[in-house]
Amino acid sequence: MKKIGFLSFGHWNPSPQSGTRSAADVLHQTIELAVAAEELGADGAYVRVHHFAQQLGSPFPLLAAMGAKTNRIELGTGVIDMRYENPLYMAEDAGSADLISGGRLQLGISRGSPEQVIDGWRHFGYAPAPGETEADMARRHAEVFLDMIEGKGFAQPNPRPMFPNPPGLLRLEPYSAGLRDRIWWGAASNATAEWAAKMGMNLQSSTLKVDENGKPFHVQQAEQIRAYREAWKEAGHAREGRVSVSRSIFALVNDQDRMYFGRQGGQDQFGVIDQYRAVFGRSYADEPDRLIEQLRQDEAIAEADTLLLTVPNQLGVDYNAHLIESILTHVAPGLGWR
Repeated sequence: MKKIGFLSFGHWNPSPQSGTRSAADVLHQTIELAVAAEELGADGAYVRVHHFAQQLGSPFPLLAAMGAKTNRIELGTGVIDMRYENPLYMAEDAGSADLISGGRLQLGISRGSPEQVIDGWRHFGYAPAPGETEADMARRHAEVFLDMIEGKGFAQPNPRPMFPNPPGLLRLEPYSAGLRDRIWWGAASNATAEWAAKMGMNLQSSTLKVDENGKPFHVQQAEQIRAYREAWKEAGHAREGRVSVSRSIFALVNDQDRMYFGRQGGQDQFGVIDQYRAVFGRSYADEPDRLIEQLRQDEAIAEADTLLLTVPNQLGVDYNAHLIESILTHVAPGLGWR
């Protein structure tokens, strides 16, 4: 069985044609969509994180609110850019949000994607150490964060504290047991996927990947997943690592669907991003029967255990709930996912 969730980019725009004209609209509607997706039987509600943009920027208040309004659905990010993060403060925020949700957070973290401003992390007070790249800095922040959420004491207590301390070194609070196993790394290359496996993180792979051999996107992504699983096995972790892939998939079941997405689909695209040659995965949009046949050919979807459906959040909660329901009802059973 596969888990199926949604991934929202959290856009807003003051245009009269937009269903999300403000940050408040996006925040409230994301909570409402998580509630609706849970009622429909979906497994996950994930959000993108971007700074200096009219998109969701600070995920933990939103994740906490989603956790308070839902009961079962997984709540996650795809991804938090670790170049911008204070890993200790982030550990406290993550622990709080995870406890509010009852242990349902699935946090995707990574080096991040190209941002709206030049070296935006510098405005947040961070800079690579001598000899480091910004990617190195992101991994360093991630490693500290992973250590913090283990819940081990590390800080020497004050001998005259304001409140009584437990014995021994102190850890960050609140601590949420099990969160360490629910951290995901967003990997764009095979090498970073293998590093994530060695670190004991789950793998998130999006619709963009470093082009490593010129093969179709879904084939390269499947190769990445297999490399991750092999590295995980070699690391000897006690549990199984999870893998998610994201896709733009639209089942055309009514005239409105055909109006919005009838001309989408097509082929993979190759280009350059952040000075790397990359391959961008195609979108899928078709009648359910034809969609099932197309998705059966996607090797990466077959390899992954979690599928995240990217949703056009500016079209509103009701329509996005319809898109999710269409996949769960008309497509997922035909692929043996339910």
